[in-house]
Amino acid sequence: MADRHFDELATRFAEKIYGGAKGAIRLAVLQADLAEALPERPLRVLDIGAGLGHMALWLAERGHQVTLAEPAAPMLEGARQRFTEAGRAATFIEAPWQELLGRLDEPYDLVLCHAVLEWLAEPQAILPVLHQLTARDGWLSLAFYNRDALIYRNLLKGHFRKLRKQRFAGEGQSLTPQQPLDPRELEAAMAASWNIEARSGVRVFHDYMPQEFQHKAEPLDLVEMELAYRRHPAFAGLGRYLHWLCRPRE
Repeated sequence: MADRHFDELATRFAEKIYGGAKGAIRLAVLQADLAEALPERPLRVLDIGAGLGHMALWLAERGHQVTLAEPAAPMLEGARQRFTEAGRAATFIEAPWQELLGRLDEPYDLVLCHAVLEWLAEPQAILPVLHQLTARDGWLSLAFYNRDALIYRNLLKGHFRKLRKQRFAGEGQSLTPQQPLDPRELEAAMAASWNIEARSGVRVFHDYMPQEFQHKAEPLDLVEMELAYRRHPAFAGLGRYLHWLCRPRE
């Protein structure tokens, strides 16, 4: 298995993820968490696997100095276009995460790593790099595809054969990530280097709703309820993605 990039899937990715309620909820939760936690001063921000630049642009519009690192040229070009249309400046680096330490000189106040780990051949291998790229008093915003939610979704659908075989990875051109992460295993791998300061679930109920109810619900109502319940002790762990705000240990 190799790291997966999105050269041919950039347009489909954008339409599928950000063209509807799923993308709106994801952005709303990530932005609410960051707005609560970050200091009110300009920060140096590195967005690893920046995709089409949605989160990076949101941060740039709030006065932060943003660097976008993305290995897929079509995705990075889409991000450039989005920044140009918004009249915002940023630094764009076409590179995989393995090359970043050799190309960046100083650690960052905030490092974003959203929906990256689940596409890597060895997800935990990126953790030391994230630590080196994050300033000692900085933040890591880590969002990843939640294996628990995928298991629960398959239980609800009665896909017991798949569960018995532990077959969770997407296949072929599927946009289902190839390496959904067990949050307990990830937390154990991070324990020596990171303190997890805040945790939220992303789409804690939307993806479990029958489609007819998804279509009937008002998008603003969906976002409001997802924000309200993203940290509920019974529901947060069911988020299709989990978002952790982490700080380096001394």
